[in-house]
Amino acid sequence: MQKNHVCIVGTGIYLPKTVMSAAEIANETKGVWSESAIIDKLGIRQKLVPGNPETDGTQEMGALAALDALKNTGMDPKEIDVILCIGEEWKEYPLTTSALYIQDRIGATNAWGIDVQNRCCTCVSAMKIAKDMLLADEDINTIMVVGGYRNGDFVDYTDKNMSMMYNLGAGGGAIILKKNYGRNLLLGSHILSDGSLARTAGVQMGGINEPITADNVEEAHKSLRLFEPQKMKDRLNEVSAGNWVTCINKSLEKSNLTLNDLDFLAILHIKRSGHLGMLKDLGLTEDQTIYLEDYGHIGQIDQILSLHLALEQGKVKDGSVICMLAAGIGYVWAANIIKWGPANA
Repeated sequence: MQKNHVCIVGTGIYLPKTVMSAAEIANETKGVWSESAIIDKLGIRQKLVPGNPETDGTQEMGALAALDALKNTGMDPKEIDVILCIGEEWKEYPLTTSALYIQDRIGATNAWGIDVQNRCCTCVSAMKIAKDMLLADEDINTIMVVGGYRNGDFVDYTDKNMSMMYNLGAGGGAIILKKNYGRNLLLGSHILSDGSLARTAGVQMGGINEPITADNVEEAHKSLRLFEPQKMKDRLNEVSAGNWVTCINKSLEKSNLTLNDLDFLAILHIKRSGHLGMLKDLGLTEDQTIYLEDYGHIGQIDQILSLHLALEQGKVKDGSVICMLAAGIGYVWAANIIKWGPANA
């Protein structure tokens, strides 16, 4: 084992109490999608959605997840040197820094913080950033990667092009990384991006190009759209599967491991056939992952939630090799490898 290494101390989660059922999603599509199709094809039995205005804001959900991580690990918040916030841009107040809100909420008075964004790839990307920072700077020993997500607020269920995002939910997650902790090694990571897809999807109204006005205010709040649906579909069909395979293989290669070593896949929520296809391609069973069909796709929080649930359910234990797998509009693909348990095992 290398002299300096980066480890995961633990995780924290915040989940809203409000749910939206497959039947309710189907109803919102005005009959275009049936309840059975929502369940069987899109893979959503229910999803978590914001309900309590006091707790279910993007920044506050991140803070609550951070507090849960501190409770679960017994860590003093004053030990945290850096907060990398992966929370979304859709938050309580635009142009406020979420990392600093969380810093204050949890009492991490010795930390500095910064917001990073890579859409639904942000967790895996930020973990790589955190590892590189920990290894490069002798003054940084502990980093919290944390954030909240509720982009589902923008979904127009009557937009047939948006079915790939009907699964968007809400929640918060936190994961604590520490240098030379001695267990739960964060090993190799690999990230790929394709800038030709940078403006094929996003929230259309509310920015500089199309400001919110009195005339479009209702439409603007449901304007998460595919700007170029055919271009996006064609390009993803061409490169997406290959890019995911590359990220997985490269991250394993950097970890001196192979697919045969993989024990658990912490993958974002995707349609059921895609999920099952990925397991088949990797030679894994459904017991070696958690399909988030009762949570929905909570953006970049999915990987933290999957690991958190896997630890609770005993699917990850000492010796387990984990792959976190993500993709985000823009378009970005990423994977990392974690070896759970004692570092010298």
